Amino acid sequence: MNKASIDDTTLRVLTPIKMASKAMNYLVNDISNLKGDIQLKLKRHEEQIIMLEKQKAAPMRPALMATPECGAPYQKAFSAYLRCGDETALRALELDSKAMSTAVNGDGGYLVDPQIAQAVQSVLRDTASIRKISNVVNVEATSFDVLVDHGDIGVGWATEATSALETTTPTLDRITIPLHELSALPKASQRLLDDSAFDIDAWLSGRIVDKFARAEAAAFILGDGLDKPRGFLSHNTVDNTAWMWGKIGTVVTGNDGAFKGPDAIVDLVYALGARYRASASFVMNSRTAGAVRRLKDNDGRFLWSDGLAAAEPARLLGYPVLIAEDMPDIAVDAKAIAFGDFASGYTIAERPDLRVLRDPFSAKPHVLFYATKRVGGDVSDFAAIKLLNFAAS
Repeated sequence: MNKASIDDTTLRVLTPIKMASKAMNYLVNDISNLKGDIQLKLKRHEEQIIMLEKQKAAPMRPALMATPECGAPYQKAFSAYLRCGDETALRALELDSKAMSTAVNGDGGYLVDPQIAQAVQSVLRDTASIRKISNVVNVEATSFDVLVDHGDIGVGWATEATSALETTTPTLDRITIPLHELSALPKASQRLLDDSAFDIDAWLSGRIVDKFARAEAAAFILGDGLDKPRGFLSHNTVDNTAWMWGKIGTVVTGNDGAFKGPDAIVDLVYALGARYRASASFVMNSRTAGAVRRLKDNDGRFLWSDGLAAAEPARLLGYPVLIAEDMPDIAVDAKAIAFGDFASGYTIAERPDLRVLRDPFSAKPHVLFYATKRVGGDVSDFAAIKLLNFAAS
């Protein structure tokens, strides 16, 4: 092979290498440009994220106010009304019908802003009241009707050759639960209201909660139905062996004003229909609970057992126990223990709105806040609740 042929071969080999090298340089340049574009876009996204985080970190409302600054105009207007009675800002607001159930009247009464109303509701549910275990409904009317089917459809056996006979038809009964007005009248000095550091919402909701919770708890158990809910203990009672609709069945302990033994608790449980027992609860006050805790079965085991987990209620014969201090103490002929499915047996109807009227004139130098709420309650199924009567017979 001569020298000329070697040089031509080397030239033919190097030419593709140079071409590949040149293409590789173009690829590296494109990758560098793409990297720069990606870094620029990432930087812009980071700036947007930082701006969003700054907006989220903006000062929120006080303890009861859990919504962002978008709801601040109403809060400021309501605070101005509570502090100095200035209605101008409230009248200028455009109310959202989704957030409140009724409109603002021109007589000086205004709906509490939704944050306060929600706080009151949550604490009412946490109080020692049968509200915890009852059926609670929100209504927009003056009463709530419960339709109860307490009759059975008749059935019969038929053969292939005989015609079916007419059977009985179930009957319906209607129970009307009227709503009554529950009110509270806390007050504060004008000087205290003028203090900008004073949390009006927390103070006002706290006072309303204390008043409403105690009044409701008592009415749901002992109320006579006159301008207040009717409690289940205010209904007529009858021995469970002769039970009829409209009355609450009772089981006696066999001893006046005391337990004769643990059998009365067992009799009370099985006096309730099987379809109610699965969701049933005991209701009694603390003093009665203290006496029940000492009851033992024939094998020396306590009928009462404390909850094993946090916030779990104590149990009696396996059923949860609600301690309601408005239940009567153990005494002669006292119905001190209730047992039943209160979600079926007792219905609480209420309007979801809460009204506050500011009165700076009646108790100078104090300002009164007249808060009202409409609520009603009554027995909706007389077969779902039974009472233990501390009597010999």
